[in-house]
Amino acid sequence: MAGEVTVPGHAPSASPGILRRLAARRLALFGLFVIVVIVALAVLAPWVSPYNPDEQFFDGLTLEGAPLPPNAQFWFGTDLVGRDLLSRMIYGARTSLIIGVIANGVSILIGSVIGITAGYFRGWVSTVLMRFTDLMMAFPALLLAIVLAAIFRPSLLIVAMVIAMVNWVQVARVLYTETRSLAERDFVEAERALGASTFRILTKHIFPHLSSTIVVYATLGIATTVLLEATLSYLGIGVQPPTASWGNIIFENQTYFTSAPWLVFIPGFAIILLALAFNLVGDALRDILDPTQQGHH
Repeated sequence: MAGEVTVPGHAPSASPGILRRLAARRLALFGLFVIVVIVALAVLAPWVSPYNPDEQFFDGLTLEGAPLPPNAQFWFGTDLVGRDLLSRMIYGARTSLIIGVIANGVSILIGSVIGITAGYFRGWVSTVLMRFTDLMMAFPALLLAIVLAAIFRPSLLIVAMVIAMVNWVQVARVLYTETRSLAERDFVEAERALGASTFRILTKHIFPHLSSTIVVYATLGIATTVLLEATLSYLGIGVQPPTASWGNIIFENQTYFTSAPWLVFIPGFAIILLALAFNLVGDALRDILDPTQQGHH
């Protein structure tokens, strides 16, 4: 096939220069820098956070009981009950990233199993799995997440599982299409003719070809899960206070939007920045790992 760069029966090689090529893209490098900084802050939260995120300071409010604006003591100001906003943002990054990683990991796992199974096996197995996928895709993701979050008592793990349950369908659909195409390739037919087991074909010949797609969706998916977690928390059905997450920081302080806008703008900017960073890195990885994209940029 014209333009084909893969060796039959083997996945596209992960060049040792991937990091170098990623670093050559300024936007991707910026995204990677943002991710590293936020992850470092989240991991080191107990040591880098200036205060306990739940501590209410007697001098954390004005005489009228309003939040303090950013100042020398509280760099990001204080919230509606006098807690340090910077400390809550740092711990909120930990919450948002934990949910993002867990939810995205589970959704990638579910989507991969369903998509690859439906793509490789034909007949009723493929029909049942893909009709179920189509049914899940028919429901608006946010609405379905709201329903599931309302049924179960919100907690960090429950929110992660709810997000995973609504995010796997896109992965399943993409991997189904790619697996179905790979299953018809000559090298797979040759393996079947030689008596190779289904497990060997899937693990040695099908899955390696899908690894780049899975890596890209794993990266891009974290941005989606972070945004969805923030949305659920903002609606009051995500991570529950006093546990800090960027979404519920906005939810708790939205009544002060006009008088203390930093309480909304700072966490809102952080959410957008983190989602943008993962999207920039994911887009770059897609171009680098997908041979069909090379040379188009």
